[in-house]
Amino acid sequence: MSSRKASRTTRTAGVVAAVVGVAAATTVAVLSAPTATAATSTFAPVADTYVDNGSTGTNYGTSGQLGVDGSPVKRIFLRFTVSGLSAPVTGATLRVHTDDVSGSNSPAGGTFKAVSSTSWSETGTTWSNQPAIDGATLGTLGAVSRNAWYEVNVGSLVTGNGTYSIAISSTNSDGADYDSRESGSSTAPQLVISTNTPTTTTPPTTTSQPSGDPVLVGAGDISDSGSGDTATAALLDNIAGTVFTTGDNVYTNGTASEFNTYYNPTWGRHKARTKPSPGNHDYNTSGATGYYNYFGAQAGPSGRGYYSYDLGNWHVVSLNSEISKSTGSAQEQWLRADLAANTKPCTLAYWHKPRFTSGSNHAPDASAGPLVQALYDYNAEVIVTGHNHQYERFAPMNPSGAADSARGIRHFVAGMGGAGFYGFGTIQPNSEARNSNTHGVLKFTLHANSYDWQFVPEAGKTYNDSGTNACH
Repeated sequence: MSSRKASRTTRTAGVVAAVVGVAAATTVAVLSAPTATAATSTFAPVADTYVDNGSTGTNYGTSGQLGVDGSPVKRIFLRFTVSGLSAPVTGATLRVHTDDVSGSNSPAGGTFKAVSSTSWSETGTTWSNQPAIDGATLGTLGAVSRNAWYEVNVGSLVTGNGTYSIAISSTNSDGADYDSRESGSSTAPQLVISTNTPTTTTPPTTTSQPSGDPVLVGAGDISDSGSGDTATAALLDNIAGTVFTTGDNVYTNGTASEFNTYYNPTWGRHKARTKPSPGNHDYNTSGATGYYNYFGAQAGPSGRGYYSYDLGNWHVVSLNSEISKSTGSAQEQWLRADLAANTKPCTLAYWHKPRFTSGSNHAPDASAGPLVQALYDYNAEVIVTGHNHQYERFAPMNPSGAADSARGIRHFVAGMGGAGFYGFGTIQPNSEARNSNTHGVLKFTLHANSYDWQFVPEAGKTYNDSGTNACH
């Protein structure tokens, strides 16, 4: 591909205003990055290049394209200089844009890692003298499409003014191509840094509900060898109510040993009040026997994985995304019968794989459509899922994903229960709030004819998202 030149000066942007539209029946206070009051600065790379083991002595520093591949092996290097920040960094996101050429689609966008060296030369680096990729993993991108922006949270690396190097590598032989800084300012890589504590007024984090209305609280993608599940379990310690899970309760294979080693010491102390749902990692053990044996009757009939219960004026349904959910399947027929028999005015459902998501690692699960359609047909209010390790909230939508303020279901992706974070890819229509650097739990207060939602962040983090909606 021919080289495309652009200005090499670092670009700094000021405050970015984000306006979130909501239906008339909804009041929302959102803190996301960026928010209406959060200051952000955007930096272009001061250097970028890639190396190719098929041409070990060639430098690609002036190319308009950056390639990552597993065969031949190609690796991308980016360097940013951050300066002029006068407030603490509260978030950092690396944004990269896929090249608009045939073949830019890829099933694997690459693994992003920190690089300790900040002295490598854009015009001198080759495969033979490339810097060591010796830092921590910052994130991964799943499938990517041509001519689209993708985001990776790099807040663990970028903590203030300074120079930072990042490498992108892949083991997949179907590689991805990104635009370099020479491609032009509209598609060059960006490092977006949030530096102030948002000042939008939001309800404080609460540990009880004065109204006495039922509380349903939880998340998915929870327990592994890291510390995220410890942080979110500590939140549950101070929130009364019923605990839900949106699958992938334990990693990596849902074995009895993993449940006892990782889940039981953290979220397990709330097991007696937990109403779980299974995920694909729970099913890595044949028949999800580790999951069903651990939760027992609380997980519904063994091997089936879907059931329902009532909380106050609400009917709550836990479904199973890991078995057949097609129209006419046993699960879909059960769901329709269950909803038809329900006498409560408000309905919430949860399962693992999301019908709608902007996550880069897992695409929207179209096979969940029949479940969404059944819930829509019976005027459900809320669907909560996981699978992508992040938080996302959508405006009320119909089963096709179109905005629907009259009968639409509000979808949440609540995969921030403790596992390592995933990045965002192409932002889907009607996505209203997103976060990929804060573990937390999603709390619902279930009033007689309405509900409040609140993202409760892990200790030391400031991200929040909250609001209220009336039932249909």
